[in-house]
Amino acid sequence: MDCCVCSPMASKYRLPRNSICAPCHEGAKAIIAFLDNDEHQDGEGHGSVMPSRSTKANSSPKASVPDNSGMKDAWEQLKEMRDREEATNQRAAYLEHGFALAWKEGIHTDIVVKPGSGPPIPAHKAILAARSEVFRDVLCGDERCKAPAGDSISLPELSHEELSLFLSFLYTGALDQQEEERRLHALLVAGDKYDVPFLRRACEARLAARVDARNVLRTLEVAELSGSVALKDRAMATVVEHAEQVVFSPEYHDFALRNASLCVQITRAIIRTTRQETNQ
Repeated sequence: MDCCVCSPMASKYRLPRNSICAPCHEGAKAIIAFLDNDEHQDGEGHGSVMPSRSTKANSSPKASVPDNSGMKDAWEQLKEMRDREEATNQRAAYLEHGFALAWKEGIHTDIVVKPGSGPPIPAHKAILAARSEVFRDVLCGDERCKAPAGDSISLPELSHEELSLFLSFLYTGALDQQEEERRLHALLVAGDKYDVPFLRRACEARLAARVDARNVLRTLEVAELSGSVALKDRAMATVVEHAEQVVFSPEYHDFALRNASLCVQITRAIIRTTRQETNQ
């Protein structure tokens, strides 16, 4: 019979949406069961997509999805995507845990990184050089790329806690979802200064998602300092949206004294938006 999903007829001539053939119906059930099982699977057997529920409905051969069903192809693609995702996650976890363990336990560290305040933190030259072109140039200043044990470098703009977060990201590529905003600011600036693009993008995404009228001035200032165009655009749009609240806030006076150029840009953006709204 004709089906509202797989029928060759033009869409406007098809039967109502509740008219579905048996293959499409069973394929849809299989995909729903696969997604439901994906949420509740306990990790046994990669790629296993046997339905976790509706076992009786799918137990007979007649209930299986026919080979010529488009839904079956979609189901197989979902299984393949899930397998690739699991393999990627396992590979990332393997690398992350190995590097993180070597750093946290100080296994064969060959350099110490000094923060602006607090004790230095041991690290590995190879990891620093691999993650940052700036560190590579610093550590490989000579042709042999060798330096005696006990060498150190200083990152005076970072506190001990901020430096620990920075190094942790270099080893693991991960940030805490609930990381404090001020630390994300410091990490964004560090990611720009030491040329770690992945860290820059991660901080930009977190800060852009959190920006509001209360923190927009500081976010705008940090975006300007780090050269983050995307974050600056997001912050500027927030300033314009909450112009009165931002401009008359207690923080704006000190912000204006420090950032005359940004204040000019804010004024122009507000006037430009007001004109556009007036002309509409």
